[in-house]
Amino acid sequence: MKIAPRIVVDPKVCFGKPVIEGTRVSIELILGRLAGGMSTEDVCDEYQLSREDVLAALAYAAKAVATEEIRAVG
Repeated sequence: MKIAPRIVVDPKVCFGKPVIEGTRVSIELILGRLAGGMSTEDVCDEYQLSREDVLAALAYAAKAVATEEIRAVG
């Protein structure tokens, strides 16, 4: 099921985690590599992705964080 541009979920692929369409590369993996210091180009080369795929992962993450609700407890 397509959940965002270039991003799909399938319970049979990567335990249903969001991945780049047509791959088994999870959004979580892409974000982790970028956070770890890899450049966009390195991520693309390492996982055979396009720059647009990586940008789609970032856009998906930005939307997920934007809709997150945080409730203070205490």
